[in-house]
Amino acid sequence: MKKILNTIDNKRIKIFEDKVLASKEIAGEIADLIKNKNEKNEKTVLGLATGSSPIEVYKELVRLHKEEGLSFKNVITFNLDEYYPMEDEDVNSYNYSMDYHLLNHIDIDRNNIHIPSGKIHKEDIENFCYLYEQEIKKVGGIDFQILGIGRTGHLGFNEPGSERNSRTRLITLHDITKIDAASGFGGYENVPKFAITMGLETIMNARRIILMAWGKGKADIIKETLTCKISTATPASIIRLHKNATLYLDNDSASKLD
Repeated sequence: MKKILNTIDNKRIKIFEDKVLASKEIAGEIADLIKNKNEKNEKTVLGLATGSSPIEVYKELVRLHKEEGLSFKNVITFNLDEYYPMEDEDVNSYNYSMDYHLLNHIDIDRNNIHIPSGKIHKEDIENFCYLYEQEIKKVGGIDFQILGIGRTGHLGFNEPGSERNSRTRLITLHDITKIDAASGFGGYENVPKFAITMGLETIMNARRIILMAWGKGKADIIKETLTCKISTATPASIIRLHKNATLYLDNDSASKLD
């Protein structure tokens, strides 16, 4: 069973008993969008996230493709971010993660997949980021953006201090973000210091946004996101300004909300 609440900004929050139920609903909304666009022979442009939060969403999308015939042939994807430096084949890379959890299991055209590269030369990063933005503009913008949230309140890798008008760029990772990633890299000292991320402006330009947060470890930052002053100190707070954003939470991540 789920409860539907309103935030102080009158935006929707959906609270579920567990992340699997929530993820199936998110995947269902994505599938409906793709089907409607396919019927019109239009492209669907998805903004995708990595990390643990969207894994169940991707699992359900793969099931819908394999068991119910959902086609991704007209889907274009843009991923939020990637560690830098990072090889695509590294098991900790978001390129690898996307292939493993979703892209290798659906009928998407590989030419329609866009993921920031962690292996480009540093002197080429600024131009790469500019071209990434241009590709998003060329396809008409992002229809549906899914997000997780870090304990620093980051969206993508937009750490505290990220400006509202920020675009795709190289960013220095916060210590808390690196601490949270340390186990996957075999220790804090092995976590990359940088990442390439879509900016907050890029994210906010999506026509639909869903933010997911699961577990008690996200309860504090969810409460802060919904109750703090909207500012660069808590980047996720900015989604309260979006006209079509929904937070999907489980009971644990919502446990500190009044």
